[in-house]
Amino acid sequence: MMTLLLLLLFLCETQSWAASKPNFVLLMADDLGIGDPGCYGNKTLRTPNIDRLARGGVKLTQHLAASPLCTPSRAAFMTGRYPVRSGMASQSQVGVFLFSASSGGLPPSEITFAKLLKDQGYSTALIGKWHLGISCHDPGDFCHHPTSHGFDYFHGLPLTNMRDCKLGEGSVFTAAFRLLVLLPMQLIALALLTLVVLKWLGLFRAPPCAFLFLFLLATLLLGLLLGFLHYFRPLNCFLMRNRDITQQPMSYDNLTQRLTADAAHFLRRNAETPFLLVLSFLHMHTALFSSKDFAGKSQHGSYGDAAEEMDWSVGQILDVLDELKLANNTLVYFSSDQGAHVEEVTVKGEVQGGSNGIYKGGKANNWEGGIRVPGIVRWPGVIQAGLEIDEPTSNMDIFPTVAKLAGSPLPQDRVIDGRDLMPLLQMRTQRSEHEFLFHYCNSYLNAVRWHPPNSTSIWKAFFFTPKFSPEGANGCFDTHVCFCYGQYVTYHDPPLLFEISRDPRERNPLTPTSEPRFWEILEAMQEAAARHARTLQDVPNQLSLGNLMWKPWLQLCCSSLGLSCQCDREDQDGRHSP
Repeated sequence: MMTLLLLLLFLCETQSWAASKPNFVLLMADDLGIGDPGCYGNKTLRTPNIDRLARGGVKLTQHLAASPLCTPSRAAFMTGRYPVRSGMASQSQVGVFLFSASSGGLPPSEITFAKLLKDQGYSTALIGKWHLGISCHDPGDFCHHPTSHGFDYFHGLPLTNMRDCKLGEGSVFTAAFRLLVLLPMQLIALALLTLVVLKWLGLFRAPPCAFLFLFLLATLLLGLLLGFLHYFRPLNCFLMRNRDITQQPMSYDNLTQRLTADAAHFLRRNAETPFLLVLSFLHMHTALFSSKDFAGKSQHGSYGDAAEEMDWSVGQILDVLDELKLANNTLVYFSSDQGAHVEEVTVKGEVQGGSNGIYKGGKANNWEGGIRVPGIVRWPGVIQAGLEIDEPTSNMDIFPTVAKLAGSPLPQDRVIDGRDLMPLLQMRTQRSEHEFLFHYCNSYLNAVRWHPPNSTSIWKAFFFTPKFSPEGANGCFDTHVCFCYGQYVTYHDPPLLFEISRDPRERNPLTPTSEPRFWEILEAMQEAAARHARTLQDVPNQLSLGNLMWKPWLQLCCSSLGLSCQCDREDQDGRHSP
């Protein structure tokens, strides 16, 4: 009898503990612009489920990505820290991982919110895109893999969706092909032609081996190009379930439906215990894709079709929470890793990037269009529905918010840049805890945002800005993305100052004549930047050339037949989550 009573007491305490722990569903879009969802003003793109989420919660209108690029932004989101602190900010033009067999990634020493919640007894899952590395030294160490960073379960794409993953959608390496293959081929052709002409004129008789060498060099370059085009897709565009490859190359057929079904299954399997689900959408990054139920149905071409399919997926997750009667004990967050990629235009002129609304710029730059993203938080009964908050917040804030709600102390051995959102979301305070926010372009401090105490003003100072091309454009169309240094930027001394609270479109830079406190404001912001710089430590650069490059010994392949790497072990109904 005593044993039975103790067992009942234990079960009651376990259920009480579980009930006191909120669940978390974090929904992260890829390259979705703040002007895309209906709740942020779009009148023609149908997003009823994202809009439903906003009506039931808080809409953040100055929610900021910690970086305007995928890899560093997601590192900041996961860790609550500026990506420069973890080495996840590049010092070169390439700011993201492009190969699955790169050795860089989120360092094992970094602490994600998934690690903290797992230690608190949560079931944790990441479904969808990762883009923070796989392995360090050998293909079996999985040091950067989601399952090494606190996620019990992973099902998705370890790298990222890109044009090269979908046949007929072009390549992100077009500029590299021109520089490394087409230009040398043209030079070789010119050299051959010159040698032939000189020989014909009797001015110079080149030995036959010279012609043979040039011919072999041209053959080698062409062979390398063809090999790259043939093997890139299977070697980099594959799906994994935990640490096993399930589909190589990845198929886009009903991909959203498969990942959504797996996410729903995870919720159902873990309905009785606290859980963390990160559903990281492959939408809206190119290559754009959608199933037959959505293809051709929107008013915005393939981009609109993909956006409406993603909205459907959001609705499926919300419906499962309602079905399981978990909505009132679940914090749901929806955002995007950075702004829309405005330079995504096909050779046929089809716009495949989204809308950043009234804001200037987009992905890969720190104008507001590149970093101001949708931010929606819903928790019925805890957060008042229908609120709109215009205070500066960051995607880094999710880390301390989730940790505190789960009962986990924050790490004391490192700087956490995020701030707990709950006082602001519950209207216990009217102001964001961020007095200063720092906007990085890769590893370079690009701009500072200042919200002074006892003031409604929000200032933003740029130390440099990208050179848009062609002139007068709203992006860097000549290079497809904006770069962060050298000939691609304009440096400003004094810094370019805007009052974002009055000029959110960043059209009217201030001067000492138009703003009497011009020098005082800049001095305060530069001092803040200097204080911030003193908190940074030297760390290994995870996005160095050595860490970015493809390493054959790290390549994952589901077959033993050389580099063929062909398999399909995906369960179409996605019922494999724990």
